[in-house]
Amino acid sequence: MADKAKHGDFISQLTSPGWRLIPTGIDPAIEGTLEDMARAAHERKRSGKHHGVIQRAEDSLELEAFQLEQLWWHLGLPT
Repeated sequence: MADKAKHGDFISQLTSPGWRLIPTGIDPAIEGTLEDMARAAHERKRSGKHHGVIQRAEDSLELEAFQLEQLWWHLGLPT
């Protein structure tokens, strides 16, 4: 089993492209940098929707809810 990515690994990848936000419901998936996806997931949560799932497109690395909340905190977004 592969090691889980650490918070610092995600911080170092905030500006890297190749990430995808897969929302629940009928909203379409979007792609961009990890920071773009974290901000989009935060906006979904703020508007009362499920934050969705963020994956790295190339290998389907998926952030857990706790990892996503840590990124929001790092970006100064309220949780």
